[in-house]
Amino acid sequence: MDEENGTPPKRKPVGWKAMPYILGNETLETLATFGLVSNFMVYLGREYHMDQVQAATLINTWTACTNLSPVVGAFISDSLVGKFPTIVFGCLAELLGMVILTLTALIPGLRPPPCTAVDECVGYTNGQMSILILGLSWLVIGSGGIRSCSVPFSIDQFDVSTQEGREGSRRFFSWYYTTRTIVLLISQTLVVYVQNDISWSIGFAIPSVLMVVAIVMFLSGSRFYVYVKPEGSVFSDVAQVFKSAYRRRKAAQISSELGDFCDPFLPKIQPSEELTDQFRFLNKAAIGRDNGDEGDGECREKWEVCSVKQTEDVKSIISIIPIFATSIIGFLAINQQQTFTVSQALEMDLHVPGTSYQVPASCITVISLITIGIWIPFYDAFLVHPLEKLTKQEGGMTLLQKVGIGNIFSIIAMLVSGVIEHMRRDSALGGSELSVFWLAPPQILMGFAQVFTFVGLIEFFNKQVPTRMRSIGNSLMWLALSASGYVSSMVVNVVHDVTGRDGGESWLTDDVNTSKLDYFYFFVAGVSTLNLIFYLFSAHRYRYRNM
Repeated sequence: MDEENGTPPKRKPVGWKAMPYILGNETLETLATFGLVSNFMVYLGREYHMDQVQAATLINTWTACTNLSPVVGAFISDSLVGKFPTIVFGCLAELLGMVILTLTALIPGLRPPPCTAVDECVGYTNGQMSILILGLSWLVIGSGGIRSCSVPFSIDQFDVSTQEGREGSRRFFSWYYTTRTIVLLISQTLVVYVQNDISWSIGFAIPSVLMVVAIVMFLSGSRFYVYVKPEGSVFSDVAQVFKSAYRRRKAAQISSELGDFCDPFLPKIQPSEELTDQFRFLNKAAIGRDNGDEGDGECREKWEVCSVKQTEDVKSIISIIPIFATSIIGFLAINQQQTFTVSQALEMDLHVPGTSYQVPASCITVISLITIGIWIPFYDAFLVHPLEKLTKQEGGMTLLQKVGIGNIFSIIAMLVSGVIEHMRRDSALGGSELSVFWLAPPQILMGFAQVFTFVGLIEFFNKQVPTRMRSIGNSLMWLALSASGYVSSMVVNVVHDVTGRDGGESWLTDDVNTSKLDYFYFFVAGVSTLNLIFYLFSAHRYRYRNM
């Protein structure tokens, strides 16, 4: 114990020694979550007798809430309770949601009775739907706690002031996404098989058991973890800096000279802390003396004066907004590729060449997951160190270079998809079927796009915000994904309405053989190219911090 204040001494980060417990929890939790909901559309149709519109509406609403909930979880974590308690509560909430959904499969009275004949199905009752929504709601709450804090809590375990710590944190992001990809691959194959062909109750019970194991594994590593205490609301800091800068708008501009700074409410400023010239109008928030205003040199009230650290922290939040905005459009190509690929595959020859075996149409997207699972370990093992020697940059390239490369791959993938779709439609109209494996090249390209974009952005949002705001930064990734889903839906609806106006034939009809899906792919590539130009402009102006 510390003799001065009676508190435990600060624990030294142990890096990868703590990772088996955190990554194990993250892997099993992800497998449990995706294993439960990856086939949920089929479950709602078969067991609750929902039509596609009802089921899709419920799932889309749940997905949107799930992607938005980390923002709330991040605020609670960074402002009130800390990351560790937030993760534990999120795990328990998810477990409760999984148990409820498993009970809907186990207990016949919690879902509608089976259909007795064709078109003779009894619909679900309000009580049955309420229980289903209750289970999904607990999953949303759990995701808010886990997704917002899992990655930031992991980074807290590395001492990034050392070369070893920085290297460990960089490798963590790659392995985090690798394990997540492997989990998605298992969920879309093995777990779906159990649910469809063996038993829904067993298929739901397996994720619930995995969640229990995940919680036990996470708690068992408590003796190794570093716990960063919450330091209050980030939003109050932002408001304080803007208010202080506005009230001093007529004061003389200051730069990095700190000799005139005075703030009795905050720790003494270290010589290394400097005001940068980025967003210089906010520098006035850190003027500690009135420079001729009322008060005659007296220190201001707390809400009238800000520390250099506060001011620079708020600047860092503002500076990532353009990158965040471009990431929303950057995900557009990835979303559309996943939307229409299965529809294309259903109209192609699904046989493996030379055999009678047919590939399930829904499994074609697994190619991108396999690409990710192979590329990341290969990159870390064989390419990172040669690239570091060539570029003199840790990790071989900067974070924003990774994201830019991912955006380029997504554009190329859409262009290749358009060309292959044109070939496929011509073959179908000519009475022949193109092999489904023609969809492999764009899927591979999309796998590379996801690797560079997702890994780059996860690391960027976690490292380029102040340490005490990492949960907020990490939640921006999920917020961007959520917003991108809405933008994708809007783009599809707008293109469908505009191209089908005045009796014209829409590019996006139900029959892909008569639609113009290739035109749509080219259109998305064009929008993504414009977004790339704005991204390059924003990335060029961006100034890294905490690196």
